[in-house]
Amino acid sequence: MRLIILGGPGAGKGTQAQWLCNHLQIPLISIGDLLREAIATQTTLGQMAQLYVEKGELVPDQTMIQFVRQRLLESDVSQGWLIDGYPRTAFQAEELNFLLDDLGQKLNWAIYLQVSEEILMNRCLQRSRADDDPEIVRRRVELFYERTIPILEYYEYRQRLLTIDGEQQVTQVQQQILQQFREFII
Repeated sequence: MRLIILGGPGAGKGTQAQWLCNHLQIPLISIGDLLREAIATQTTLGQMAQLYVEKGELVPDQTMIQFVRQRLLESDVSQGWLIDGYPRTAFQAEELNFLLDDLGQKLNWAIYLQVSEEILMNRCLQRSRADDDPEIVRRRVELFYERTIPILEYYEYRQRLLTIDGEQQVTQVQQQILQQFREFII
């Protein structure tokens, strides 16, 4: 199974991605964690990404595509994966599609956790991550609506989009994901 999980900052992507990976026994590729690690260790990618992440901006497409390509070439993800935090733009979604073609893989589903802007803001401000400053959170939410929403159209057109009500309790979101899997996979 090859999946991506989409949603604004604070939508619950990390929680649901971890649960799905355990449930499906596939590796989680958390782009946010990988970026934070690259920044902390000051790799070349980390240094390039840091300038954007600190401002709440998206890391440029070409840098992200290169980063994802490297990760998808690693052996632990050859039989399946779930990507959290990528793609963030329609261009990245298309580039991911080309990359997967090159690797002889196919995306099964893009899972979208739909959460209102107000709830996204509240959830982000309640957690205590270093990059969850109110101004940065506001900018990330704006960028989500500006750049990420077109990805939904991209995957919907290709009949690869599962929309989930992300405002429910964690277990209800999980049940809805499994229900949609049953409906669309079988």
